Amino acid sequence: MPEEPTLPAFPAADGDGDGPVPDTAGADAESRPRTRSTRTRKGSAPPVLVEVQRGEVAESRHRGHIVQVDSSGKVVHAIGAPSTDVMLRSTVKPFGTVALIESGAADDLKLTGPELAIMCASHTGEDKHVRTLQAIFRRASVTQALLQCGVDGAPADERTATRLARDGETPGAIRHGCSGFHAASILMSAYAGWTLDDYADPKHPSQQAVLQTVARLFGRDPATLRTGFDNCGVLTYEMTLLELARAYLMLADPEGPSVHGDRAGSAPALHRVRDAMMQAPDMVGGTYDNLDTELMRRRPGRLVAKAGADGMRAVGVVASDGTEAAGMAIKIEDGDGSRRAISAASVESLAQVGLLDERDLRPLAEYHHPTVLTHAGREAATALPRFVLAAEDES
Repeated sequence: MPEEPTLPAFPAADGDGDGPVPDTAGADAESRPRTRSTRTRKGSAPPVLVEVQRGEVAESRHRGHIVQVDSSGKVVHAIGAPSTDVMLRSTVKPFGTVALIESGAADDLKLTGPELAIMCASHTGEDKHVRTLQAIFRRASVTQALLQCGVDGAPADERTATRLARDGETPGAIRHGCSGFHAASILMSAYAGWTLDDYADPKHPSQQAVLQTVARLFGRDPATLRTGFDNCGVLTYEMTLLELARAYLMLADPEGPSVHGDRAGSAPALHRVRDAMMQAPDMVGGTYDNLDTELMRRRPGRLVAKAGADGMRAVGVVASDGTEAAGMAIKIEDGDGSRRAISAASVESLAQVGLLDERDLRPLAEYHHPTVLTHAGREAATALPRFVLAAEDES
């Protein structure tokens, strides 16, 4: 696998529900019926969340689940089945990064906020991501050739991919979106004196450390935790969507009333992860075309967001100005290969519960109502939210 050339260092810089109800959000869909917020039984077909409109025809429908919890972990908004089982995919990365911090490796290397943020990332493979990781590897005296995340889809940033292709440069694994998360295991292993070339093996001490940390933070028994390989080659974990929402509440409010028992001891590490992600949202995603980054930019210090493949997103809401902390998790049932449905459902959900307003929706329109254009620039199809997320006592 080619090794990415070392880049110059940065210059110094500082069911369909109960039937249609009146639309209450989204200017482009004012005349269209929406699905009322409704719970479904685990395993049954969830409600339609997003519909893709091509001309006057509803071409496809994406069903899914949404759950929001308040500062105590109580469900306050839900549609579909909050107890549905999901694979966490990349939404687990902030909690895996806690394992790196608690190992002592992050302090030993004096990792900065942006450097911790890229450990939590599904980044877009821009030069700044490469430079950041290369700087860390130099300090740790390890090589980027150790990365075992592959190169599929790298770099995700179209501008960078175009430039590399033009220059005849083959992207290395360091441009893969999961290279930061893999780097965390390499750094932990180097610090602890563990072997490096097999760090991605599920039985390797670094992967076991991540598993133990994730199980503890989610309140699960590690011996019974169901796992699978993520596409990048390391483990991901099965939880319920409600557990994921509560985990992001804990990330947003590490010392809140929902955090107790074994998890309370991880509050300092959770604070560092949360603050790093909010400090450097472009390290979590990218400069362009990344909803996680845009959400954290639109609500600095308020939202911490992370998507996962196959239609996943989780959002932690930091308490501010008299409003309490919260956690939200969303799953698009069909996996949403285009990512249009998870984007539309995410923005709509946050708008409906008052975390985004009209000033946010205009610049977020490409995510709220994702549109496919023809080669001539004509609108071909648009993904539109089709749900009303009522409060639990109203649903």
